[in-house]
Amino acid sequence: MQGNKVMTACLVIVVIFIGGVVLQQARPVLFPFFLALFLSFILWPVQDFLTRIKIPRFLSFIIILLVAFTLIYLLGALFYSAGKTFAAEFPKYGQKISEILISFQEKLNLSPLNLETVDWSKQLELNKIGGLVISSLGPFFSFISNLFLIFIFFIFILAGRGKTKGKLKKSLNKKNSRKVIEVIEKIDSQIQKYLAIKTIVSLFTGIFVTVVLLIFGVDFAIVFGFLTFLMNYIPNIGSFIATAFPIIIAFFQFETIWPAFWIMVLLMSIQMIMGNFIEPRLMGRGLGLSPLVVLFFLFFWGWLWGIPGMILSVPIAAIVKIICSNIEELNFIAALMSKD
Repeated sequence: MQGNKVMTACLVIVVIFIGGVVLQQARPVLFPFFLALFLSFILWPVQDFLTRIKIPRFLSFIIILLVAFTLIYLLGALFYSAGKTFAAEFPKYGQKISEILISFQEKLNLSPLNLETVDWSKQLELNKIGGLVISSLGPFFSFISNLFLIFIFFIFILAGRGKTKGKLKKSLNKKNSRKVIEVIEKIDSQIQKYLAIKTIVSLFTGIFVTVVLLIFGVDFAIVFGFLTFLMNYIPNIGSFIATAFPIIIAFFQFETIWPAFWIMVLLMSIQMIMGNFIEPRLMGRGLGLSPLVVLFFLFFWGWLWGIPGMILSVPIAAIVKIICSNIEELNFIAALMSKD
């Protein structure tokens, strides 16, 4: 028995390793597929609503396709234009940071260390940061720009919806098919609820952050609002990253601590209200993912697919937990992933 457990553990490790290699190599195809799948989960309730108000299935299908294409196009255009603006305007902060560092050096009387001879702007090469950020997001740009592939995946996913029940009834006996259909419907509804609520909360959080930054006149307000929307899919770590960047930019932009301080207070308040009060009330009990599981999925998918993988990591973990919690044989995995 002990030998069987060791063999099983080794087999699981090998399967995970092989699966990781396959996922990494198939990234150009799988990432658009995952985007299309998540988008379909978010828009399925819209299709159900259109069906309930007696709109023909074919017409509702066309409406959903138009909405999906518009969302994909607008997100891609917004992210690309915001990224270009960020890359073009960021270099001016190199000189400001250099001046602040030299000022600190003079106030702290660090001349014995000969730090006054250091060209901070050349040493830090801050002018290259904007280009580095954009180049690191290259995979995301390439996938977003390939709207055709995402759209094709979405069409097939949407067209195939509702046919699973009929196939299961034909392939399984009545008792087993009913049980499997119930599990699939439960998984489907829970994933829809999670992704829809998470997307709505993230969207409003991004809008509120953008409004605050625009009121204070912070540079790259739209960029940081969009970053907040994306990072909100990553609990704790994502909100910290999304809040830290605009505060740092505000500090160097206004060259005084008070605007940055009040921006920090407002942004943290938005994140706390949306994350700790609004989202739990909408989500109910929630998924209760273990922080260790969140970190594992974050680093694993970040290694596989870079920044896009990090953004998708927690939704993927949530989906895995939902599936495992609804299949009796996999309940132990859901229990291991839980923080309780």
